Amino acid sequence: MTETPGIVVTGASGRMGQMLARTVMESERAHLVGAVEREGHDWIGRDLGEAMGGTACGITVTDDPLEAFAKAQGILDFSAPEASAEFAGIAAQARAVHVIGTTGLGPDHLDRIAAAARHAVIVQAGNMSLGLNLLTKVTQMVAAALDDEYDIEIVEAHHNRKVDAPSGTALMLGEAAAAGRGVQLDDVADRGRDGMTGPRRRGDIGFAALRGGDIVGEHDVIFAGAGERLMLRHVASDRGLFARGALKAVLWGQDKKPGAYDMHDVLGLG
Repeated sequence: MTETPGIVVTGASGRMGQMLARTVMESERAHLVGAVEREGHDWIGRDLGEAMGGTACGITVTDDPLEAFAKAQGILDFSAPEASAEFAGIAAQARAVHVIGTTGLGPDHLDRIAAAARHAVIVQAGNMSLGLNLLTKVTQMVAAALDDEYDIEIVEAHHNRKVDAPSGTALMLGEAAAAGRGVQLDDVADRGRDGMTGPRRRGDIGFAALRGGDIVGEHDVIFAGAGERLMLRHVASDRGLFARGALKAVLWGQDKKPGAYDMHDVLGLG
């Protein structure tokens, strides 16, 4: 076990945190060495396995990321924007591979993460799914092939506890579509329509966010032209696919030079 990379999971009490912890514990290619939660959380000081409703696993949940990261070779982080930006600096000090699946990151968070990537490997993506990352490549190709006579709309659906909209994945798809057309997403994004909005502006990339129930994640990219529509779709039915992708990323990063990477790099998509 000691020959495999030691992994710390942040946000350990969350649905993704627990899924990440279980995925690492079940893996033969990595082992869990720590679990981090925010200060004051009622899991602090408890055995992670017992806190998750199972048997003891020997990992005590802590609110001290510095201590936890110091003994790790990899960090799996699906927490919150401010926490992820802070964790990036601490992971860089530990020279641990930091895999960030957190969404809702703002410019300041991204700047701090980029600064940390000068000293350590950071793999950051709004979605860790192989299928979804392939969809971004296809979206870019289709956007490049079809001119702005085809309106692009991105529709996403998630569970009712998701706090950010559009989702990080929807924005990834929007970035891919914008890249295909050779424009900046910020210049063409239409992220909300309400009331008398007037006609659709040519060349815009529209977003719509649905929230309800326990939807894991659904994303549609619609190219709507005169007389036809091309619809690209990805449906996630098992949150475990994101955890498996994150584990793949943290293992991939073990022998890489410091820098900022994404899942296209991990999957060799170029």
